[in-house]
Amino acid sequence: MKVVICGAGQVGFGIAERLAGEGNDVSMIDRSPELIQSITESLDVRGFVGHGAHPDTLAQAGAEQADMLIAVTLHDEVNMTACQVSHSLFNVPTKIARIRAQSYLAPHWSSLFSRDNLPIDVVISPEVEVGEMVLRRLALPGASDTVTFADGRVVVAGVYCEESCPVVDTPLRQLTELFPDLKAVVIGIQRGEQFFVPDSSDFMLVGDVAYFAADRDQVRRTLGIFGHEEEAATRVVIVGGGNIGFYVARELEARQRSARVKVIEASRERAITVADELRRTVILHGSALDEDLLREADVTDAETIVALTNNDEVNILTCVMGQRLGAARSLCLINNRGFPDLTRSLGITAYVNPRQITVSKVLQHVRRGRIRGVHSVQNGAAEIIEAEALETSPLVGKPLRELDVFHGVRLGAIYRDGEVVVPTGDTHIQPHDRVVIAAMADQVRKVEQMFRVSLEFF
Repeated sequence: MKVVICGAGQVGFGIAERLAGEGNDVSMIDRSPELIQSITESLDVRGFVGHGAHPDTLAQAGAEQADMLIAVTLHDEVNMTACQVSHSLFNVPTKIARIRAQSYLAPHWSSLFSRDNLPIDVVISPEVEVGEMVLRRLALPGASDTVTFADGRVVVAGVYCEESCPVVDTPLRQLTELFPDLKAVVIGIQRGEQFFVPDSSDFMLVGDVAYFAADRDQVRRTLGIFGHEEEAATRVVIVGGGNIGFYVARELEARQRSARVKVIEASRERAITVADELRRTVILHGSALDEDLLREADVTDAETIVALTNNDEVNILTCVMGQRLGAARSLCLINNRGFPDLTRSLGITAYVNPRQITVSKVLQHVRRGRIRGVHSVQNGAAEIIEAEALETSPLVGKPLRELDVFHGVRLGAIYRDGEVVVPTGDTHIQPHDRVVIAAMADQVRKVEQMFRVSLEFF
């Protein structure tokens, strides 16, 4: 596949790294010669210095032969114009744009991105995606990572195995025997710096992060089995009143009437704007690194402190200070790819990575076959994929135990006719089943083939 990416920042770099690593022909456009030089020295991509929306720059980058354009510059208007130019002049089949300003995304203007107006096939809003992940973490504080599939009916969550975890050192097949009515399957394990997809003879150790797929109605029960019975957070301190912090506060007001939310914002002008928009949330103006201000925000009594500023260092230090002052848990937004490994050693409960979330969203539309959802885990070591089975899929028609396709792949759940089915060796995949699978990075192509339309289908 030939892909043109406009914007060589952290998100653009992350997308290029994944796509180039999978053998795609990738061209990068950015106005910064330093960024282009850095990315071409690091990755097997072609770099072009120029404006991502200018026809001559797009032509040089090969837009005329491109299968996909991904516009992820810092400016919404550049991203939108790049898609329009790619459509009108170069007839690029698939156009993806990152749009951050919520005004463009208001339901009232939903026709803006139609083919007759601005022909953008996929709009990615990082603020909404990250905000929703933060809200899921607040609702399930025992989980270190959460994502939903199958119209929200299947939840995949990562959970840290502490010394008190009752199911460590227990083979996975024995878990099935101990909890026969539990609609949950362990589909991945992070052990130290290594992530692997387990088989039924593997087991978890203290310090592991186990990823499980579960029916949404049994997620809390599953977390309890792992020793995590924390209740949803109702006393929350949000650091940063930017787009993400404002979105989280607004949605907590709307979804959780009992929530007591306080927001700390460094910019006085932004603090006034946010205060005018929110009704029950208390807005405090000042630095979150001011211990007295954290105390004024009642961080000592908070269930969770959530740091969502644009500065990774501020987010990390704020979470450490908040927990030292008494906050039960912390959630930190981190952009720098080198920082996540520091979070647990510093005692930070969980983090979210906007770059990883955006890359996952793009991969959903890059993957071949009937792929409905993708979540990249552990910096691309593996992917959790939701795919729809067709009549021609090699998975259809035989019991799973007779299929020799599961090395490096593990089925977590099947969504069929509105119900979640836990796969066993006797399970038969049926046409139109939506299957949630964990796959190591080198097995993703195999998963695509499992769910790809065969010529026999036509």
